[in-house]
Amino acid sequence: MARTRLILDILKRGRTFSYGPARSQCADLHLPRGHGPHPVIVLIHGGSWTARYGRIVMRGLAGDLLGRGWAVWNIEYRRVGDGGGWPVTFADVAAAIDQLAELHAPLDLAGGVTVLGHSAGGHLALWAAGRERLEPGAPGYIDGDPRVPIRRVIAQAGVCDLAGAYRRWHGGAVQALMGGSPDDFPERYAVGDPMRLLPLSMPALLVHGTLDETVTIELARNYERAAHLAGDQVELVEIEGKAGRHRAHLDPRGEAWAAVAHRLGEPVAAAR
Repeated sequence: MARTRLILDILKRGRTFSYGPARSQCADLHLPRGHGPHPVIVLIHGGSWTARYGRIVMRGLAGDLLGRGWAVWNIEYRRVGDGGGWPVTFADVAAAIDQLAELHAPLDLAGGVTVLGHSAGGHLALWAAGRERLEPGAPGYIDGDPRVPIRRVIAQAGVCDLAGAYRRWHGGAVQALMGGSPDDFPERYAVGDPMRLLPLSMPALLVHGTLDETVTIELARNYERAAHLAGDQVELVEIEGKAGRHRAHLDPRGEAWAAVAHRLGEPVAAAR
């Protein structure tokens, strides 16, 4: 109970920063106790890329990470119904991550940050990890060295295979995000589908429930197979039963989050 009160107190002391003029172009920075510099985890929420859901759904995980010694950058972005969709949502996620380099805060960015996303946010996390493979003109293109290097990416119940999700959902939320099918806009999917941005230059962790009825685990299995074929370092952790249900990943007390926390290990800065 005392630890919970401490984490809530730290969350209340977080600061919100803007990275653009739109209301949704913002992110919350939460710092753990100590002088730093603190290792950083970027959180990207899901919710079918729609304006119905926001970054508040990640606050439970943010609080747990703070208690473990991580600085947390919980980002918001324009979503479908809020001026988002292709290419705006992608450009916003890239800009939010890059904004870390502009903050006057005790953050350890030199060794790279961890990017973690849930559901649609898992798709965006994997996409962000592949930005170095984007061509000029693509949203999120990196000209030169990345302003904020990424050292590891984690997708919780992620939409890891965008084209595969379109086929399974008969368009659905992917249609709304991309404006059409892979056949209609192959150039968009070549840029926005994480499967098309392999290999990555960092390890990837996928945590997915075998009974997930919202985002089937087959999308994660597709990504794992493709990543291995590309020579990537990728691990898929399959969570059995109710513990792997879609929203269970957002519970810091659950088995799905325990799998993530175990692999995160001790923050580097805290171990110095």
